[in-house]
Amino acid sequence: MTFELTDIIARLENNAAAFVAECEERYTAQVEQAAERILHQIQHNRIILLSGPSGSSKTTTSKRVAEALRRAGVQAHHIALDNYYKTIEPETAPRTPEGDIDYESPDCLDIELLNRHFDMLEAGEEILIPHFNFSFQRREEHRFTPLRLGKNDVAIFEGIHALSPAFTNEHPGALKVYVSPESVIRDQGREVITGAQLRLVRRLIRDDLFRGADPAFTLGMWHNIARGEVLSILPFKPSADLVIDTVLPYEPGVFRPFIGHLLGSVPATTRNYPLLREALRCFSAYPPVDLALVPKDSILREFLGGSVFDY
Repeated sequence: MTFELTDIIARLENNAAAFVAECEERYTAQVEQAAERILHQIQHNRIILLSGPSGSSKTTTSKRVAEALRRAGVQAHHIALDNYYKTIEPETAPRTPEGDIDYESPDCLDIELLNRHFDMLEAGEEILIPHFNFSFQRREEHRFTPLRLGKNDVAIFEGIHALSPAFTNEHPGALKVYVSPESVIRDQGREVITGAQLRLVRRLIRDDLFRGADPAFTLGMWHNIARGEVLSILPFKPSADLVIDTVLPYEPGVFRPFIGHLLGSVPATTRNYPLLREALRCFSAYPPVDLALVPKDSILREFLGGSVFDY
């Protein structure tokens, strides 16, 4: 879908609250559609695989889908694939072309354990979901979360590699959902804000606010994140049963207060700096949008804080 920058600006200047609500309703309709699809096939399969590139708001989307299912009487369990990372061993870890540990590689995941857990859940057996400690890059060997699916339960496995053939070939009946900001914003026929640029800005802000990574650090590794997407995420988008577009056309107006901080805290010599300049080029054209207008269950709260959900 395409949105025109001049139309967005006019709508925000005329009635920002109404436009924000309209954008949120468009996203909510997609969430409800996904929940309906899951309900339709619940007798045949109760495993949902939800994927998408970094900054797409996979986590909030999976929680919103789970919430919609609960309202319909179905208990939905959200499981982050991040917990299935293997302990990182420098000697055997996958490497980038530059020689760094490649945290974007699907080889970091315990694929064998995941497939076994999918089989066990489908058979009505209990699994023990592991916990991965990112601070120490290790799986916590004695910490688990038990899960057994009841008669009216589903499991939503969410992560960047959820649509990898390593899983979908073994479990072809699983419902496959791809989450990403798909729409673009144009000005006089030219793309001025893309989904990839929105993802970059979201990730920079979230990592800075909540993950202890300053914008220069995140931006400096963005090329490897993008490389991992091209190799291990985007090729499997066509296999998805559903695609949820997470573009909220008003969001650059919410992010406007961060522009000065992002540009001021990232040295121009930082690797990938031109990507940041290009991504923010049209944000200043937006009227500022009051954060108070952003619903507490909005996907933007995943990056800005104040969400009703825990992350």
